[in-house]
Amino acid sequence: MKKILLIEDNPEVRENTAEILTLASYEVHTAENGKIGVELAARERPDLIICDIMMPELDGYGVLHILSKKPETASIPFIFLTAKTEKTDIRKGMTLGADDYLTKPFDDTDLLNAVETRLKKISLLKKQYTSDASGLDQFISDAQKFLNLEDLCKDRKVKSYKKKANIYMEGEMPNAFFFVKSGNVKAFRTNADGKELIISLYKEGDFFGYESILENSNYGESTVALEDSELTVIPRHDFLTLLNSHPEISASFVSILCRKISEKEAQLLNLAYNSVRQRTAEALLRIHDLKEKDLVTISRDDLAKMVGTASESVIRVLSDFREEGIISIEAGKIHVLHANKLEQVVKWNVARN
Repeated sequence: MKKILLIEDNPEVRENTAEILTLASYEVHTAENGKIGVELAARERPDLIICDIMMPELDGYGVLHILSKKPETASIPFIFLTAKTEKTDIRKGMTLGADDYLTKPFDDTDLLNAVETRLKKISLLKKQYTSDASGLDQFISDAQKFLNLEDLCKDRKVKSYKKKANIYMEGEMPNAFFFVKSGNVKAFRTNADGKELIISLYKEGDFFGYESILENSNYGESTVALEDSELTVIPRHDFLTLLNSHPEISASFVSILCRKISEKEAQLLNLAYNSVRQRTAEALLRIHDLKEKDLVTISRDDLAKMVGTASESVIRVLSDFREEGIISIEAGKIHVLHANKLEQVVKWNVARN
């Protein structure tokens, strides 16, 4: 049962509003002034606060200001009740951080619709979606219901890509972005000399290709399937709808998209400062995690592109790792024997044992 705190100094309005909310199956706590309301909010941690503006002791603006400064109450949805209809008063409340307002007198439907809408929004904001196809489908389904847009993402489709097939090329205009349903994808950039650097690897549950849409620019990298893969293709206009329609939708969607950012930042830092030995160990671990098994299937050329160095340098490091018993190489395929030792190399560049 959702808990609502009602702060209202008028006894009749307070009792009538509390009764409506109680009949709608909400647990209601009431306060006759702002000071008591702040104390109740800190103690009860309600799911939503409905607060009058003009009150003794502490007005609604003061209540919102105090609660917004406390981490434990700052994220609670806040609806103002007001007899004022001047735009400046409404704007002041929204500027302070109110989520909605109701102008008195209001009817039962207005009250319950405002409460239900705000609780749905906060529920969507807090909901965690899994990084797989079912998580994507669930998110889009929730967004469709919330935005009342049944056509949202109806044009998304699953496309199959054979190993080594191009998905998009650097410089192309982005008309869609992608979700890896199965398989693996590499993203790479090419310098003026035609040399490639692999900048990202995507596995099942990852999104890619959205950065260029956000920047309103052409793709800044090329992508190729590392193996036979299935990708969900989501049209550009649907992506922008998800981002621009409501802040709550944007927050949930962005949290899904940004799961690779810290990994990319760490990769760039490692390319700048780590030794070839460390970078090779990290690249092997990334491929190892991608496959979720000990066998690493990647060409030495692609491995060198991930490391950002010449193939000859990577071959020498692989030879060292084999001698140290960290990996074995059979028929050109690399078996990771001790992933923990590769992790030690990445962290400390330890000497041979």
